[in-house]
Amino acid sequence: MQILLKFAYLVDWISSRLSRFAAWAVLAAALISAGNAITRYGLDLSSNAWLEIQWYLFAATVMLGAPIVLKYNEHVRVDILYGKLKRNGPVYVDLFGLIFFLLPVMALMFWLTAPFFWNMYQTGERSGNIGGLIRWPAAILMPIGFGTMFLQGVAEIIKRVAYLRGLITMETHYEKPVQ
Repeated sequence: MQILLKFAYLVDWISSRLSRFAAWAVLAAALISAGNAITRYGLDLSSNAWLEIQWYLFAATVMLGAPIVLKYNEHVRVDILYGKLKRNGPVYVDLFGLIFFLLPVMALMFWLTAPFFWNMYQTGERSGNIGGLIRWPAAILMPIGFGTMFLQGVAEIIKRVAYLRGLITMETHYEKPVQ
């Protein structure tokens, strides 16, 4: 079990590093958006490439930032019952959701998007917009994002099983969102 926990902590480390890139992507997208607005309306200059790079950065934010959200247990959930469960109840619900929902969907999405990216990369597909960018840098974010989300799901399963076996401590308190 210790080897599995080391793997889980390695995945946590990878997710943390990717989340830093995602955080910088948010800042870059905001700065590019502001600069684009200033040049478009102030100087009457425009470029589709600036708009598209914002989309790429948004894709990076979502796809590379999602695994850390799962790691910190801050993901969206339907909490009809979850918030009322006590002791190990939430951990069992998490395990069920991770095994039967998250992992199969992430595996399927990885399987579907990897060839999509590869085809785009091989053909050098470009945006149809004048001045548009090549598309594969945005497309690669999909298999990377779904793959790392899958790995983070495996890491969360390992940590929850270790918690149930008494090998690690884990914060199981769930704070219901303010409504």
